[in-house]
Amino acid sequence: MASPYERAIKVKAEDLPGATLQEKVLLIRRVAKVTAGGKRLRFNALVVVGDGRGHVGIGLGKAEAVPDAVRKGQTIARNNLIRVPLDGSTIPHEVTAKFDASRVLLRPAAPGTGVVAGATVRAIVEAAGIRDILTKAMGSTNPINLAKACMDALASLCDPAAELAKREAVKKAAGVAS
Repeated sequence: MASPYERAIKVKAEDLPGATLQEKVLLIRRVAKVTAGGKRLRFNALVVVGDGRGHVGIGLGKAEAVPDAVRKGQTIARNNLIRVPLDGSTIPHEVTAKFDASRVLLRPAAPGTGVVAGATVRAIVEAAGIRDILTKAMGSTNPINLAKACMDALASLCDPAAELAKREAVKKAAGVAS
């Protein structure tokens, strides 16, 4: 089954009017494949891209050189931008998400609280433009799984006004039918 991040409607970087996307490399990892002739080294780069106004995406680039992996990660992140509903400087409601063995809890915070988060989750929520939030990483703290769990949590956030309008429309349709 697809995760909420994979199901979320993607926003094209070109469609963001006047947005300057900020990119941050969260992780560069060297991986090795052992062959008969020795070890074959490659690199993974986890990159987060956001405009600081409610749009954020992550990308995992893989290549034989670090700059190529970072560039691929940036491209993947730009192609996987999602819109995050904001309630002022925080999120509209509490949400928990799980990816593999990583769980992440995102909780709205009062203005002035700041971002209370570890490095991986902090980079993602700051790139999204969230300035007040409480977070907790549970289970595995593998940066890749934690980043994907955080994106699942952000993708599953609902805009309260849109949700209320949807419920009113269903109530009205049910009232008309009966």
